[in-house]
Amino acid sequence: MRTLAHGCGLRRTLFGMTQTDLGDALGLTFQQVQKYERGTNRISASRLYDLSRVLDVSIEHFFEDIPAAVAASSPAGKKSGKAKKPLSHEPNPMHRRETLALVRAYYKVENAGVRKQVYELTKTLGADAGKSS
Repeated sequence: MRTLAHGCGLRRTLFGMTQTDLGDALGLTFQQVQKYERGTNRISASRLYDLSRVLDVSIEHFFEDIPAAVAASSPAGKKSGKAKKPLSHEPNPMHRRETLALVRAYYKVENAGVRKQVYELTKTLGADAGKSS
């Protein structure tokens, strides 16, 4: 099961940051970061805010894959009687190693024009794949 903070580890890895790097940016030890990422320690709202700023994501990023049972046990879920279903039935592709490797490789392309061409090619291939389904 993915923990709330697992998104932190994925984003940190995407940036090529170590737990020590993230800890330094937050004024924490790498052990504290490790406990957050494993879900051993709870994350306060202010720490979550700090994480979102350092990792350049919205706070919502950390809640994208909350299990339905957890969402249903939240105050909003209890009030309505059920949690909202996720929009997609497929796993989030942002959590796959392949995606992280692809993004890293993309940003290693130094020529901005070539990067733009790769981006346009990928969009075209994705659009063509949707048509053949």
